[in-house]
Amino acid sequence: MSLQVEKLEHNMAKLTIEVSAEEVEKALQAAYLKERSKISLPGFRKGKVPRQMIEKMYGPEVFYDEAANRMISEAYAKAYDESELEIASQPTIDIVQLEKGKPFIFTAEVAVKPEVKLGEYKGLKVDKYSTRVTQKEVDEEIEKVREQHARIVEVTDRAVADKDDVTLDFEGFVDGVAFEGGKGENYPLTIGSGSFIPGFEEQLIGAEIDKEVEVKVTFPEDYHSEDLKGKEAVFKCTVHAIRAKELPEVDDEFASDVSEKAETLDAYRAEVKAQIKERKENEGKAKKEDQAVEQAVANAEIDLPEPMVDLQAKQMADDFARRIMQQGLSVEQYFQFTGLSEEKMMEELKPQAEKRIRTRLVLEAIVAAENIEVSDERLDEELAKMAESYKMEVEKLKEFMGENEKKQMKEDIAVQDAVTLIVDASVEG
Repeated sequence: MSLQVEKLEHNMAKLTIEVSAEEVEKALQAAYLKERSKISLPGFRKGKVPRQMIEKMYGPEVFYDEAANRMISEAYAKAYDESELEIASQPTIDIVQLEKGKPFIFTAEVAVKPEVKLGEYKGLKVDKYSTRVTQKEVDEEIEKVREQHARIVEVTDRAVADKDDVTLDFEGFVDGVAFEGGKGENYPLTIGSGSFIPGFEEQLIGAEIDKEVEVKVTFPEDYHSEDLKGKEAVFKCTVHAIRAKELPEVDDEFASDVSEKAETLDAYRAEVKAQIKERKENEGKAKKEDQAVEQAVANAEIDLPEPMVDLQAKQMADDFARRIMQQGLSVEQYFQFTGLSEEKMMEELKPQAEKRIRTRLVLEAIVAAENIEVSDERLDEELAKMAESYKMEVEKLKEFMGENEKKQMKEDIAVQDAVTLIVDASVEG
């Protein structure tokens, strides 16, 4: 195999790869051995037709596709290593020559990891975030915890009120005719949740158990069903059950129940205040990081090749597909429910993909400019933290990690150190 590398504009490169005529013959013979069982000719048993007879009948091109795929796979892998380029995309393959008895020549056009011209990344101006905690914020946090510890009780002595959980039957009619999808039985609904058409839930307030009420609504103009957009409808509804939250009293007993440390309400309030302060500090730190890194990225110059962005977007789409499949939903079902398509999703992911790549490249460039290095001891410290979070022995964790994983982890730690450097060198304003 021979290789020629041509640098193109916008951090693209073309690899011209030539495979010898001898290797072409081997690939054609391998293709014949793989495909012969599918071919039959009069006078020969299936799978026993000589290659010469098949090529005479169908032409020598009959095995070209299979042979080409085999040679491209093997030769491109070798060229990838030999080129010494930091290839950052899938190759675009173009066959230049494929003919029996001659060398096989093809090109692979690839994106190459671009160089970064750093701009200012020290002394960047970031917002100052307050960590002051008000009494109102403490009260609101305690109210959330109170809601979480509420008891759900069955209500039989009153009508439906706001925020009740109800179980109801309903059937919708437009111009007196029931419409498809407008009927439900024993349907659970929280009044005020906004789950139904605007105006529906509010009209159930005051409804009594097992007494039919009529709810009149108008479907929004942007409703997903073309037949119902902007139409007036009447729903006949019957509430069968009402459940309400019974909130605990905010006192010393409540404080000791919801807190692992506090035994009095005053002590619990102090604990909640400290928690909110810590959260604000973490949020403020994250916002400063985002602001500083965004400016450093904006100040840098990078000629980003499009195929590199496409590959990142594809990886993000694959990650998303894996996540929703873990939730029991296929990608096809997701597209059906959301009205998206694969092409539209990829287009929507591209800006995020580009931002992710630019950010990583700039931070890696800062790592290099500042000579940030991660020692084996620092790696061991991070592995120890990771092992503790996974509740496993650190030596066992190391067994699962190969050298590539450890190298990647060192690079990630160095990048985070670059973020810390940028933030520490920033100026609050």
